[in-house]
Amino acid sequence: MGSSFDRSYMGHLRKLVGDQRIIVPGVRAVISDEKGRVLLVHRTDSGRWGMPAGAVELGDSALDTLKREVKEETGLNVHSATPFALYSHSRYSFAYPNGDKVQMFVLVFRVDEWDGELVRETDETMGAEFFPMDALPDLHEVYAETLNDLKIYDGNFIVK
Repeated sequence: MGSSFDRSYMGHLRKLVGDQRIIVPGVRAVISDEKGRVLLVHRTDSGRWGMPAGAVELGDSALDTLKREVKEETGLNVHSATPFALYSHSRYSFAYPNGDKVQMFVLVFRVDEWDGELVRETDETMGAEFFPMDALPDLHEVYAETLNDLKIYDGNFIVK
């Protein structure tokens, strides 16, 4: 039957374009607990820690995608979220370990209300944990930049 990636919009697109660089619309979630710790997931695609995130599927809104990705990667339910930044500059280009090249076009949300039981391992993650902001694991630079941008967020949407 194939993997969920093979059945996804990105899976279909990759069959057409191979590993050449494409712009990928996606979302990223910044989730904090009552102690101000930030939720990070240990990603299986890169082997690094990052925020719950993923690509928009055909027919989904950005908020639909946020709710789906957070649920799939953490088991948590998003009830409300505030978009605060958009990362789309060509400097946000990279290649996945499998060679697929992308330029991000990512809408970042601060998750304001959530509930549920944290799932530590999923098909896409090999760990999930809340970290104090002053004791973060090794993050990809874009995730560190996102957390720094949230610290200075003053209600004015950030575009990079």
